[in-house]
Amino acid sequence: MKTLKNVFEQVVDYDNLYRAYLNARLCKRYRYEVLNFSAHLEDNLVKLQKELIDRTYTLGKYREFYIYEPKKRLIMAQPFKDRVVQWAIYQVLNPVFAQGYITDSYACIKERGTHKAVKRLHYWLRRVGKKPEKYYFLKLDISKYFYRIDHDVLMGILKRKIRDDDMIFLLDKIVNSSETNFGLPPGKSPGEVKRSDRVSEKGMPVGNLSSQMFANLYLNELDQYCKRTLGIHFYVRYMDDVIILHQDKDQLHEWKRIIDTFLKEKLQLDLNEKTCIRPITLGVEFCGYKIWNTHIKLRKSTALKMKRNLKKLQKEYAAGEVTVEEAKQTISSYLGILKHCDSYSLKRTIFGEYGSSEVYEGWFFLQRATTETQ
Repeated sequence: MKTLKNVFEQVVDYDNLYRAYLNARLCKRYRYEVLNFSAHLEDNLVKLQKELIDRTYTLGKYREFYIYEPKKRLIMAQPFKDRVVQWAIYQVLNPVFAQGYITDSYACIKERGTHKAVKRLHYWLRRVGKKPEKYYFLKLDISKYFYRIDHDVLMGILKRKIRDDDMIFLLDKIVNSSETNFGLPPGKSPGEVKRSDRVSEKGMPVGNLSSQMFANLYLNELDQYCKRTLGIHFYVRYMDDVIILHQDKDQLHEWKRIIDTFLKEKLQLDLNEKTCIRPITLGVEFCGYKIWNTHIKLRKSTALKMKRNLKKLQKEYAAGEVTVEEAKQTISSYLGILKHCDSYSLKRTIFGEYGSSEVYEGWFFLQRATTETQ
């Protein structure tokens, strides 16, 4: 990964800020704060540009809330102006950072998303499944990853990559927020910790675009160590989920020990109890799917969530709370998930006789179901 110089000028360029504004308002253009910003767009962008250049830019107050799917997470949402800044930074830095990532890192990288990661792991499972040896997988799961990222370590990584004082100043302001602590004590979940007990100098706010970029860059250190130093071949990572394949179970245990030490000493992170070593014949849970060398299934928890959400959608449509187009969009997204796995039986369970058809036939099922409830 090359060292970046003079990138701050690119971030605060007016055209880049305008593109950032367009990205930040996607699917949100009719919200009050977006309409308010848009009403005086040029003035607001020029003012924001000046604040960034003069180092007078300050972060707005985070709005906090919890989501409970698939597990309880603390989400921190920024004001619209700050989301524009996040996009301005992301547009310039992330494409360059991504050039230095290993081939099998799949989060927050253009054209390398969830489904590509699943296909890659499935390809490897098919390859090793043809070998005479019995293969195992090591699944690494990092404890409370976003909430435990160390600010000093992160800033050290950023300073190695970026030789631009103005850029580092801005990134430090975002990482080391003076108004809000993001970190959690070891072993604690978001719902167990009061705001006053959160840890300073640790953690990234879940919900920030820059947090996704920082989190991926942070674990690139692990990727490089595993590939370049340990020489691990069958290695794939999606954010903080890592899968390693090998025929020697003892070797996997040794790698687990070495990686655990590396995470503790170099990145100030810990593996959690979900870290395990299992035969590949049991199937590997990864990115919402369960993957064998012969087939791919949707993970049970994901399928149950899908069924619950569709039942809720039926009720909302019957009550006139969602439109036909909104319902079609939801069903289309679910069919998109299902097409990446062996899901014939699941489609039949959810969509009945229309299970093998496209979104509009799925919509006919929804119409029928909602009519029956009225």
